Amino acid sequence: MATDRIRNFSIIAHIDHGKTTLTDRFLHLTGAISGQQFHERMMDSNPIEQERGITIKLAPARMEYEYTGKKATPGRYILNLIDTPGHVDFGYEVSRSLAACEGVLLVVDATQGIQAQTLSNYEQARDLGLTVIPVLNKIDLPSAETVTSVLEIMELTGCQEDEIIQVSAKTGLNIEQVLEAVVERIPAPKGNVDDPLRALLITSHFDQHKGAIALVRVVDGSLTKEKLQFFSDDNSFLPLEIGIFAPQMKPVTRLEAGEVGYVATGLKDVRSLKIGDTLTSVRYFDKISPLPGYREPVPMVFMELYPIDAADFTLLQDAMDKLVLRDAALRFTGTHSVALGSGLRVGFLGILHAEIVMERLSREFNLDLIATMPSVTYKLQMTSGAEMEVHTPAEMPEESEIKQLSEPIAAVNIYAPHDMIGDILNLVRERRGHFIESLPIGNRTKIECEIPLAELITDFHDVLKSLTSGYASMEYRVEEFRPVEAEKVTILLNKEPIEALSFIAVKEQAEARGREMVAKLKEVLPRQLFEVPIQASIGSKVIARETLKAYRKDVTAKLYGGDVTRRKKLLAKQAKGKKRMKQFGKVEIDQDTFLIILKR
Repeated sequence: MATDRIRNFSIIAHIDHGKTTLTDRFLHLTGAISGQQFHERMMDSNPIEQERGITIKLAPARMEYEYTGKKATPGRYILNLIDTPGHVDFGYEVSRSLAACEGVLLVVDATQGIQAQTLSNYEQARDLGLTVIPVLNKIDLPSAETVTSVLEIMELTGCQEDEIIQVSAKTGLNIEQVLEAVVERIPAPKGNVDDPLRALLITSHFDQHKGAIALVRVVDGSLTKEKLQFFSDDNSFLPLEIGIFAPQMKPVTRLEAGEVGYVATGLKDVRSLKIGDTLTSVRYFDKISPLPGYREPVPMVFMELYPIDAADFTLLQDAMDKLVLRDAALRFTGTHSVALGSGLRVGFLGILHAEIVMERLSREFNLDLIATMPSVTYKLQMTSGAEMEVHTPAEMPEESEIKQLSEPIAAVNIYAPHDMIGDILNLVRERRGHFIESLPIGNRTKIECEIPLAELITDFHDVLKSLTSGYASMEYRVEEFRPVEAEKVTILLNKEPIEALSFIAVKEQAEARGREMVAKLKEVLPRQLFEVPIQASIGSKVIARETLKAYRKDVTAKLYGGDVTRRKKLLAKQAKGKKRMKQFGKVEIDQDTFLIILKR
């Protein structure tokens, strides 16, 4: 089809603002899905997505729409909708899907108004020069604040009131108007079919029979079954299949400039398909330049995963190998802990990404796991002049070898009602944050601040939500690394270091956190038959100590009189045995104890 009859668009919205329900309505209205095939949340194939009501993996859909309006040429149009994840952890995928479009639908929930992620995605779309169509959803609900939300959208986008389409995705009210607006307002793609092939890789997934499947937007030229190659990879391949998403995969003979579809590469490792990369024909490889905006997905949060049953370690490795085939952003290496045995050190894009992966390991592979506290990447400048990155406390070298340590700093946007600003600023200060500026938007305020990523990844979002009764929302992006005075606090049980419980803390907080951890361990650790010293140390200096008292058998109970020396002899014999047990005894830490400690 001619490019002037193609419209590529995306939907941007905060979590739970009705993006997926709106997509379902489009599929139903355009006939892409028949009434028998239709079910709610069509685009969310993963059960976790359907249960949580969130989109984890973006998905495309090609719809054919018969336009009968008067503001554009009547006739049949191809509408390529690229559904996007709504969570901040998947921000890079969102940016690449937006780069594949000419316009976006900005969906706002009439009951909640504009939220942080809506704002963040809108700014990305504006920076890319995309056409924005504001859509106000859920206007049928009794709690809808339609007038307030319309004013907020007008203030944010600078549009007129009649440009905002008010809909109810649940009931189907005014959905036809949105599709008409897509045809009328969003420009057609600009690519030239006669130019050398350049296609943008939006995302990828793995198929058991067809290998790694690349979801692409053809920018220039035409894509056919010839030898192809990605710019960031040396391997060329002959595609097994080329097709479109309708929304199921449907083979076609070619994809031309402006179209969105897939390429079944036959490659066995999805990690060779890097989001944002440029796909071209081998014959054009040296003659063209790649599309801008590509960067490697960088894991920001690291956790160690250990199976509860040591025999399950090989199952955990196999499970992670299979997950990596479907999720190229995952990184993992082997690790070992004295307390927990063999495990894996895994890098995630963020905390939600970590939660999703752990839930999948539990559901799909029946694995029971212990996860250590999340940690971030620190950059170290050594006294020898070398530079290195540290992902977990176990990797931290001796303090004498470190010249400078830098931590990641996140630029955070918090969106909250006016009367809650004071509490939020206090929370930001508590987490070593720095306030930059605030901007009123409607009846809410946008707060811009900088917070170390290490303070964000634990419970910042939960505390923010409870502090504001659920009204605040936030999004963040890692901006830079800054020098910080931090040190590793090692936890020792019976003078044995337990790396799974050790952590990195800033100098002014290290001693207090060490004392807190030691006190907590004394409460939750099961008592042993011998006395257990619990210590926190920085280097060779012990900064906190508690002693877990031993169980004591009453060895003198059988005495019924006689000389006191008999009693002393029995107690001395018991003390000697306790000393020997303490010398050789190992402390067993059960799963429940670990979970209590790690849920700080």
